[in-house]
Amino acid sequence: MAAPGAEAEYESVLCVKPEVSVYRIPPRTSNRGYRASDWKLDQPDWTGRLRITSKGKTAYIKLEDKVSGELFAQAPIDQYPGIAVETVTDSSRYFVIRIQDGNGRSAFIGIGFGDRGDAFDFNVALQDHFK
Repeated sequence: MAAPGAEAEYESVLCVKPEVSVYRIPPRTSNRGYRASDWKLDQPDWTGRLRITSKGKTAYIKLEDKVSGELFAQAPIDQYPGIAVETVTDSSRYFVIRIQDGNGRSAFIGIGFGDRGDAFDFNVALQDHFK
């Protein structure tokens, strides 16, 4: 039996996708939602690996360098669906996530998967965690 509270520090991996594209996205113009077609989809700003991990009740979307594993950005998720992860209105393969640095600054970026199955797995991993 682990000591009380010890398991809260344990991080488990919920999902790994070897290839994700990241986009700088224009600010949302209305409450209509984000549209992936407004992004330069053929010119991602970064590509790498995506991992979803969980620690306690919080899930983390981690964007990492494919080779070194170095963290590019991460998005803590405390509820799903919620403000930290949004689907776009015009595609099932793209999402908007809120990344945060260690100083509490945050930004919204677009992420996209080349394969619909990968986007489905991403979605299900988050849904299962917050069930």
